[in-house]
Amino acid sequence: MRSYWRAVALAFVAAGFCLSLGATAQAGCVGLSGTADGVDKRTAVARSQNALKEAIAEFKASKRLRSVSISPMRAKPQPYWRDSVSPSLYQKPDVVTSQGHTICWSGVVSPTVCTSGAKVCW
Repeated sequence: MRSYWRAVALAFVAAGFCLSLGATAQAGCVGLSGTADGVDKRTAVARSQNALKEAIAEFKASKRLRSVSISPMRAKPQPYWRDSVSPSLYQKPDVVTSQGHTICWSGVVSPTVCTSGAKVCW
């Protein structure tokens, strides 16, 4: 009888261990970004930050998440008309808020293009 209770106790411990590992495996982080252009830096920053907010909202909806933690992350530039952005094209300083990190550069067609990035964890 003692061995029966010991086996039951071990089974509960094993089940609890598996459940705790399963919850940890579901948690994670992802980097999201939004890119937009504008006639000036202020407009491009606002538009890229709005694009980032929309990307976060879409991600939350697709994963059916209620709450996430958001921290700024410097995203890779996503230019529209070129493969990369040379260092001389960047418009400093970067704009960093609690919700995102925005980098801007001189565009080919638009005067300013910006990419905002954030790390989203759940």
